[in-house]
Amino acid sequence: MSRLRHMVRKEFIQAFRDKRSRILLFLPPVMQLFLFGYAVNMDITNVRLGVVDLSHSQQSRALIESFDGSRYFRVIRVVENQHEIGDLLDHGTVHAVLVVGRDFAKKIKREENNTVQLILDGSDSNTATLIGQYATSIVLRYSRSLLTAWLDHQVSLQLLKGKAEELGRIGDVSLRERAWYNPNLKSRFFFVPGVIAMIVMLVITLLTAMAIVREKEIGTLEQLMVSPIRPWELIVGKSIPFILVGYADMILVTVMAAYWFRVPIRGNLALLFLSTSVYLLSALGTGLFISTISQTQQQAMMTNFFFFSPMVLLSGFVFPIANMPKAVQFITFANPMRYFLVIIRGIFLKGIGTDVLWPHLFALGVIGLTLLTISTVRFRKRID
Repeated sequence: MSRLRHMVRKEFIQAFRDKRSRILLFLPPVMQLFLFGYAVNMDITNVRLGVVDLSHSQQSRALIESFDGSRYFRVIRVVENQHEIGDLLDHGTVHAVLVVGRDFAKKIKREENNTVQLILDGSDSNTATLIGQYATSIVLRYSRSLLTAWLDHQVSLQLLKGKAEELGRIGDVSLRERAWYNPNLKSRFFFVPGVIAMIVMLVITLLTAMAIVREKEIGTLEQLMVSPIRPWELIVGKSIPFILVGYADMILVTVMAAYWFRVPIRGNLALLFLSTSVYLLSALGTGLFISTISQTQQQAMMTNFFFFSPMVLLSGFVFPIANMPKAVQFITFANPMRYFLVIIRGIFLKGIGTDVLWPHLFALGVIGLTLLTISTVRFRKRID
């Protein structure tokens, strides 16, 4: 234990001796949290909307005001000619153009089916899809207001005719949506917990790989091997400081997520620590593996990003795994970040426990132990 204690102390001194290293340990997590908390936002507001109102009626103005009065759209240009639509979209002046036909008001008065057109800039398909959904909801709400006004008018007529009993025939079917766990559907609540998984993996794999490769570069790894320290003490001694750094980063980001971004933590914090411990096994195993295939710190850094980028893309951090091809979905089963994202989002937003999360914890533990075992064996062979 004395040798292990001295090894851990040496690693701490080495990690915190350099001012730049101290900054790299804690500043990048905070910067990434702010970046993802503010910049990566799937919610779309203030959509620049162009309008072509050929009806020039009270009804068309009411529809346009319902767009402009919503928190999603902002009418910035009203044009009289449909030929100007191309220019507006080509120059990116607007995201979409609402076209109201000449007979819009007449059809409403004749109680006929009516249609308005929304022309979208489809170069960004995801944004266009969301804008289309927002516009559909606004048009439905407008249509519902017309229906309500028509029903009120019919009710008044029936009352005047003394046929109040016919009022019971008037029915209404409506859809009322309610989102659990994230009632306002804030994308920040989705991304910020995921940042913790990303930061822990990035920081720990990079620090572990760089620390061991640095020993190779400066030639001190051979000195350690001829010392009385055993191989497992060397690995554990190098791992403990990075585990503590991983916990520190996790706590730092969690506190900021809760108090700065107001992300709710409905689950058990002890379970969060436990699952982070299991997740750290994968991060350490990956870092150790990278150190066995790298000879220089530059190689280790490049190799880390080679593994890290696909790991994030195939984790469900941004893109749903269910939308990926079947073959790619199969590959994601080997990705530890996939399971930790489910766990951490479940703890933060749903408040669920081990009775629900145990399959993910089990899979995470199997992957972590496998990675750590393979990497340790490779590391020992290279040392021998």
